[in-house]
Amino acid sequence: MFNSIRTKLTLWYVGVLAVVIMAFSALTYFILVNALNKNTDEQLIEMSRNFSAALIAEQEGETNGPISDKAIAETVGEMHFRDYQFLISTHDGRVIASTFEVGVDPKCTAGESAFRICDIGGESFRVFESPLEKGPMEYRLLAFHSLREQTALKRRVTGIFLVGVPLTLLLAGFGGYFLARKSLAPVVEMGRQASQIGAGNLNERITIKNRNDELGDLARVFNDLLARLDASFEQQRRFMADASHELRTPLAIVRGEAEVALSKNDRTIADYRESLSILHDESKRLTKIVEDLFTLARADAGQFQAHFASVYLDEITSEAVRSMRVLADQKKVELSFNSETEMPFTGDESLLRRLILNLLDNAVKYSRTGGKVAVTCLSTDANLQINVTDKGIGIPQDEQGRIFERFYRVDKARSRSDETETSGAGLGLSIARWIAEIHNGDLELVSSTSGGSIFVVRFPR
Repeated sequence: MFNSIRTKLTLWYVGVLAVVIMAFSALTYFILVNALNKNTDEQLIEMSRNFSAALIAEQEGETNGPISDKAIAETVGEMHFRDYQFLISTHDGRVIASTFEVGVDPKCTAGESAFRICDIGGESFRVFESPLEKGPMEYRLLAFHSLREQTALKRRVTGIFLVGVPLTLLLAGFGGYFLARKSLAPVVEMGRQASQIGAGNLNERITIKNRNDELGDLARVFNDLLARLDASFEQQRRFMADASHELRTPLAIVRGEAEVALSKNDRTIADYRESLSILHDESKRLTKIVEDLFTLARADAGQFQAHFASVYLDEITSEAVRSMRVLADQKKVELSFNSETEMPFTGDESLLRRLILNLLDNAVKYSRTGGKVAVTCLSTDANLQINVTDKGIGIPQDEQGRIFERFYRVDKARSRSDETETSGAGLGLSIARWIAEIHNGDLELVSSTSGGSIFVVRFPR
């Protein structure tokens, strides 16, 4: 139960609200008590002044001499107020006159502070002590104010807080839980819909009820994730299907040729050599496909470790061109190389050579007999650029956007009819683009017509 987000949000809400309410209640109670005490003290001071004025008037009516006990007694006898009492005493604590009907504890008539609290007859009083304003200052006037109503008011306020605060928190808890449940209901619905989406129905999406709030953004993120997963699954399915198709043909040839070789006991050495030659060629083709698949799988998993070092792109390109001349000569394709300047670069030498070889293999393989393939290295202020231009059959406009897909080949029939050791499975350009990307570069098909194609690799300086 306590693991529920609704419960946690409610508890946090109630906890914060409880702290705020209790702090507000304590502050209110403190302000109320201070206001009551201040009001009581002001009234006691005012009553003391009135008593002094009445006593002086009483004394002046009789004589202009010092204050007498008789005048004090008569003045005290006239002072009858609800919740107020008066007491006159000497400095040594002897009581001259008092409005109390009960005895007053001597501790109440003597104190160091002007204001104090004392209990008389089981009742609390606020006491204000002041000297009389006339005479030899041998009398002390003590004004008492009953704290009965003030204490009752404090109890009522305390009772209100003790009942109101828990009730408020209880109502806030129910309201907070209701709001949290209502607010999180879309999340629960999104979770329910997401739990029903699997590999078989990745095309389904989570319903977005409100596109303008945070939950709508979260639903869009989920849908984008599902779209990427759907595309990834589709790519993997297509990849596995294409891989199976590409591997099936050479395996069928190997199996068929082996069965033919084993079916006859009177075959000549030349027949066996021919069969072994076919098996050798197909095994090389299988090896190249498996190596390319392994490279792409490691790249997809992020496990391929490139070894970057200082190299020269022009030298790597020149070496790749020399390596490809044998294949070009077999097809009677003229292969040329031109570099304007040195091109220092930081990258993986083996991968960069493989990128160039894949582009050259693609250019030579699709060039017409007697055609030309030109490789040019250029250096600009921003990029290091390698152009591979051929005079081949070109790529149809509607298929140019797919040539970097894995296992995609524009002219599958022609590729099948020209099964040389350099013919591939449609992985060369995919690997070439991946190599360019891990070097923060880019590989693109600039143009392709019936008169040839131009591939450009750009690396940042």
